[in-house]
Amino acid sequence: MGIKEDVEGGKKRGVTEPLLGENNNQLVNETKDHHHHHHNHPWMVYFTTFIAVCGSFEFGTCTGYSSPTQEAIRKDLNLSLAEYSLFGSILTFGAMIGAITSGPIADLVGRKGAMRVSSAFCVAGWLVIYFSKGPVPLDIGRLATGYGMGVFSFVVPIFVAEISPKELRGALTTLNQFMIVLGASVSFVIGTVLSWRALSLIGLIPAAVLLLGLFFIPESPRWLAKRGRSEDFVAALQILRGKDYDISQEAEEIQDYITSLEKLAKPKVLDLFQKRYLRSLTIAIGLMICQQLGGINGIVFYASSIFDLAGFPSTAGSIYFAISQIVITAVGATLIDKAGRKPLLLASGSGLVAGCVFIAVAFYLKVHGVGVEAVPALAVTGILVYIGSFSIGMGAVPWVVMSEIFPVNIKGQAGSIATLVNWFGAWLCSYTFNFLMNWNSYGTFILYAAFNVVAILFIVLVVPETKGKSLEQLQAAINA
Repeated sequence: MGIKEDVEGGKKRGVTEPLLGENNNQLVNETKDHHHHHHNHPWMVYFTTFIAVCGSFEFGTCTGYSSPTQEAIRKDLNLSLAEYSLFGSILTFGAMIGAITSGPIADLVGRKGAMRVSSAFCVAGWLVIYFSKGPVPLDIGRLATGYGMGVFSFVVPIFVAEISPKELRGALTTLNQFMIVLGASVSFVIGTVLSWRALSLIGLIPAAVLLLGLFFIPESPRWLAKRGRSEDFVAALQILRGKDYDISQEAEEIQDYITSLEKLAKPKVLDLFQKRYLRSLTIAIGLMICQQLGGINGIVFYASSIFDLAGFPSTAGSIYFAISQIVITAVGATLIDKAGRKPLLLASGSGLVAGCVFIAVAFYLKVHGVGVEAVPALAVTGILVYIGSFSIGMGAVPWVVMSEIFPVNIKGQAGSIATLVNWFGAWLCSYTFNFLMNWNSYGTFILYAAFNVVAILFIVLVVPETKGKSLEQLQAAINA
């Protein structure tokens, strides 16, 4: 508390003074000051982001859990394939419930409060899985971790976007996706050596780090400002920017924007479909549909069986898959604030089409018994091109854009709807994949390729570039 009082007591005067007597010289000095401080990125933003993205790592461990443990859990608990499939897929139902409730929770108890709630659900879920003796407790535990995951998928990118300076916002928000991928890959790899019960205990670690870390980081300044807690808002912003940084300009911009939003009536769910919010809602929901229906969950959940079908050793394939996903997501994070959101999405969409075409050709050759020796190489190339392309743009950027474009007064409800659409798409894609493959293996990937072409058109025509603008500038432009 000492620091906080110090910041509130010591810095508030500095914040209110420029707001009183704003002459041109002051503005010039302030602008110089801002440029001067740009290179002095305070470590507190990085530390706060690191704590928040432990939630993303937790999310990854939940998704990565069912793949390496399938054989062992079925053998130990005598589960039929249908019972295990329910265990695997009930995660997305938990996530849908989490998505629906995440916005209201984050608006009511704050971004940190929402992260506490989701951590608690994950911890409880993992413990129930660890002690399970049959299918029912197993499913209840999985549903609980799914719920926590659904809340994390909304609150982490929102929180990170709200605390970040605009020139770092893309890279820091992309860390969300990087940590999801890392968490899933770590589960995938250590799941091959640990028992399924031991692996469920590993899932407790990121949740514990997050719960502990929340005591040391500030709440989202924008949420505090929206709740009318102006002293806490100034203190939190000052802690995040560093104690020597002049926050007056940024604080004033946030405060003015929130004051103008306060004059609007509090939106009900149906109000989100009014003309003024329709564009941001269309962009967010459209991107979530593009992300999921292009086939990602079918390919991720069943990568090892695709490798097997194509005649490529699935263990080696899965390791290549995990490594390329981690490396390319990291590359995407470094590019997003330089190249921009839209170019990464377009490059990503084009690669997804190419990857689907490679896999479709491989299965076509296999089915028709032509050039069979080329099948494994084509299939593996297709999968790696696909996952690499997804990792560089379509994986992370929709979440980054979703966290940027909603005004703070509708962020909870609108973000919940976009997150729900995402999870419904995830369920639909993973549920239909096996049926589609039985219908026509190469036809499945031609269908995904066609969908990714539609996604490219949507990005070209509808999605704006959001890099380098403050959240307030962006939202005012989109929702004008």
